[in-house]
Amino acid sequence: MSVVYLDNYAATPLHPKVKEAMHWIVEEVFGNPSSDHRFGQAAAEALDTARKQTANLLSADPEEIVFTSGGTESVNHAIKGVAFSQRDKGRHIITTNIEHKSVLNCLRTLRLVDYQITSLDVDEYGLLDPAAVEKAITDQTVLITIQMANNEIGTIQPIADIAKIARQKKVVLHTDAVAAAGIIPIDVKALDVDLLSLAANQFNGPNGVGALYVKRGTPLWPLLEGGVQENRKRAGTENVVGIVGLGMAAEMAWLESHDRLAKFQSLRRKLIDGLNARIPHLKFNGHPTQVLPHLVSVSVEFIEGEGLMLLLDEEGICVATRSACASGSLRASHVLIGTGMDFALAQGTLLITFGRDNTEAEVDRLLAVMPKVVQTLRDMSPIYQKSVAG
Repeated sequence: MSVVYLDNYAATPLHPKVKEAMHWIVEEVFGNPSSDHRFGQAAAEALDTARKQTANLLSADPEEIVFTSGGTESVNHAIKGVAFSQRDKGRHIITTNIEHKSVLNCLRTLRLVDYQITSLDVDEYGLLDPAAVEKAITDQTVLITIQMANNEIGTIQPIADIAKIARQKKVVLHTDAVAAAGIIPIDVKALDVDLLSLAANQFNGPNGVGALYVKRGTPLWPLLEGGVQENRKRAGTENVVGIVGLGMAAEMAWLESHDRLAKFQSLRRKLIDGLNARIPHLKFNGHPTQVLPHLVSVSVEFIEGEGLMLLLDEEGICVATRSACASGSLRASHVLIGTGMDFALAQGTLLITFGRDNTEAEVDRLLAVMPKVVQTLRDMSPIYQKSVAG
């Protein structure tokens, strides 16, 4: 039995071109990019190519790209880097209550050193009102950090509108685009953001490598100190193999963007329509239209999502119940609770994310298996039995 992989937010399979590029680097390029001899220069040239490829995905300039160890480091660098560089101006930061844990835990740490954090509410779809951002800004505000698209429900935030407010108020704006980069088109110049975080493993690149877009002139302290790598913004010898993988993944995401987007939209619509036709008592989460095209968050009443995920896994279908960074927690998703969902329904939620390799046949298989599994779990639920009897 072949396995159906539908957890592409946790990690994506390497693109064949990425494998080729990384294999070539492993075999041929081992020098330190900071060395002046031919071996070092070969590594430096590989970094330059990857920097251009990554910048192109964002319509940025190569000099504005800083390579990191992944999305979490990129987020931490953006938030702490601005907070510390602007500490004499103010210590107030604005965010939302549905951000990724890398943002929320970073801000929790800053609270310990006397930063004030305003966490804004979102509506039932997870959408933030830009007017709430404007109202929250004070003369002490140094940073606004808002996710471009939520990793659990897929809602895409009005970042360009928020950027206009940030620009008028002269406040730095960071957007966590880990869930969005390589999935939907991003133009940092059109958005007018100051900082943007991304991770390679969201678009068929390797785990453990990411990037931070830093607009020219943005105040930013280095998170890691030591040497002068990454234009003095991130010390430490670069992970050349991983960065080359990121660069090629970015290039392929850009080249294949039209085909991928069409496929994602088709698979998503097929899955939602199919589940609605086969399983009663479902709630689909996220904004109806402003949503990531490859993500489906569905809450199934009267059952527990963890049990559903495990039974699907036994059937050879891999899905998730929430972000991989929050898996293992018995708490309901803070994202779903933040949209006003009750605890019980939030606990019955599945997160399904498509990748470039998924097919309609795999969606058909999920649609054939999932109704049976749901009914098995509901038959064991006294709450469901009481509801049916009522």
